[in-house]
Amino acid sequence: MIVMLSAVRLISKAAHLAARRHNGMARKGRGNEPYINHLAEVANLLAAATDGADAELVAAGWLHDAIEDTDTTREELAQKFSERVASLVVECTDDMSLPKAERRRRQVIDAPKKSAGARLIKIADKISNIGAGIHSGPTAEERDDLTDYVDWAEQVVAGCRGADGWLDTTFDDMVLTARASL
Repeated sequence: MIVMLSAVRLISKAAHLAARRHNGMARKGRGNEPYINHLAEVANLLAAATDGADAELVAAGWLHDAIEDTDTTREELAQKFSERVASLVVECTDDMSLPKAERRRRQVIDAPKKSAGARLIKIADKISNIGAGIHSGPTAEERDDLTDYVDWAEQVVAGCRGADGWLDTTFDDMVLTARASL
């Protein structure tokens, strides 16, 4: 028997599971920011892009790294949330057994083939990651890392554009801000 959760309950349950599964994890880079902040930012961007009209997309935003970074399974997400939430998360999950360069290459190639929802999650993820890489007084290594990430993110997002103009513009603004910080 499939039970449909209310929009608020679905998003709250996703945030709770994301917080539990990513507990103690920190973002890469300066500041050791709790990883949950990244997931919250991605979910918030998706909620803003859809004006709160797509609870499953926002829930998937909270959970987009759960399979990749934790012992969470697709089956668990389908059971606890919905088939669509599970499918969106799977679409956004990299094969961590592959080298980083190959994972990046596949993201660029696969981006245009993704569902509209997965493309939105990818754009929101890149916005959040670029923003996290912007620092005042960056070291040479931080500048190089941010330049490399922005260049690659632009390639991925090129294949994701068109599903939401506001998110596309927000990405472009973040790229301009990042390049100006270099």
